[in-house]
Order: sequence, then C-alpha cells, then structure tokens
Amino acid sequence: MEKLKAILVDDEESARDVLENLLKRFCPNVELLAKCSNVEQAVEAIHTHKPQLVFLDIEMPNYAGFEIVRFFDHIDFEIIFVTAYDQYAIRAFEVSAVDYLLKPIDIDRLKIAVSKVETTIDHKDAAQRMALLSSTLEREELKSILLNDKGYQYVVDLDEIIAIEAQESYSTLYTLSKRYTASKNLKHFERLLCDAPNFIRVHKSWMVNKTHILNYSRSDLTINLAGDIQAKLSKYKKEEFEAAIR
Repeated sequence: MEKLKAILVDDEESARDVLENLLKRFCPNVELLAKCSNVEQAVEAIHTHKPQLVFLDIEMPNYAGFEIVRFFDHIDFEIIFVTAYDQYAIRAFEVSAVDYLLKPIDIDRLKIAVSKVETTIDHKDAAQRMALLSSTLEREELKSILLNDKGYQYVVDLDEIIAIEAQESYSTLYTLSKRYTASKNLKHFERLLCDAPNFIRVHKSWMVNKTHILNYSRSDLTINLAGDIQAKLSKYKKEEFEAAIR
C-alpha cells in the first residue's frame, strides 16, 4: 500500500519529536515529509511536498492552527489537529467533524485517526469543515453544526433545527426546510448542544428547540412544534420542561 504523505506542525520542538517517534513506531504507513514550527513554514511545506495529511497544533505564535485555511484557495489535504485545548474546543472539533488528538497523545487514538484519513479522504468538504471550525472557535459560540447524511455533508444553523428524534443508533433532525438522518445517537447531540440554551432534552427519544414550540398537552404529554412535528414529553422531564419554557 502506498504510504500516506504527511507533515506535522507544532511550535514546540519536543512535541514535534514525540509525534514523529509515535508515527515511526505505530503508524509505519505514514511518510513524514517535513516538520514545521509555525503556520508560515507549514504553508511553504504544503506547497513544496503536497501532503495528503497535516498534523496541526492549534496554539502557535502569529497564527492559530485553524487559520492555515486563509493561505489556500483550495484545501486538498486532510487535517488532524493536535491540541491541549479545553472541553469547549473539543466540542467545536466534533461539531465541525474535524478530527483531533489530545495531548498527551493516546497511541490507539492516533492509529484510529490515521486509519480514518486513509479510508475516507474527502478533500471536497475540507474547506467547509474548516470554515465551520474557525467560526465556532473564534466566536466561542456554537451557531451551526455539520451533519453527514447519505454521504453528503451539510452545515445546519441551530436556529433552523426544530427537534431531534432518536432512532436506535441514528437520529432524525427536523429542520425548517428538510429532514436529515445522522448516524449519531441522541446523547451525541445532547453533548454537542449542552451550551445551546434553546435545546431541551424532553424524552429519552426527543430533544426540542424551545423557540419552535407551538403548545403542549399536559394530559397527553406531547409537544407540538413547527412543521407539524409532535414530540413526546417524559413525565420525568415535565417539571424541568415547564421551567425551561416559562
């Protein structure tokens, strides 16, 4: 199998050396072409070596790692971020479907991330994913999420989402314009949207956006929403739900 051509970018020499050694020992299918200490060097190395994969630290002098997209008209490489960031930033990576490794790097997680790039390289959506990540990190507020549905990726504004319904290991997202089916469970979306004040978990199978609630029935324990969507309300969530919509 042809090796995956890669470069790594980190302003700390020790971090560069650690990742290089891990790749040599545990990911022999990766050919490391260059090590860079900042974004400017990385841009030159990308133009020179044309890697398929860039391991990129987030926090560096002059430019943050995610700002690398400003230097390219077209992103034709995959990015795995290497970060010591907090939990908010981790959600930002997940929201934008961008892969990441946490420092100190877990070997199994590194292998999985590299394997994912090998099997699912898809540069056509890279710019969209990076734009969403950049926007989320800069504003420190989630405004949109990236959804994978039937092989396509969609950026969906949170304000457009009416409700999310769990269907075993999948979820249906009802929006003002269409429905999406995502291969993620409801717990995944609950974690992503934990700081989005308009989203309420109302049932083991439902999360709703309270801005789209029309009315609800206390006796039937149902919530009527925009788009003729009717969600279930758990009796255990009733008190919490009523407090949230006051």
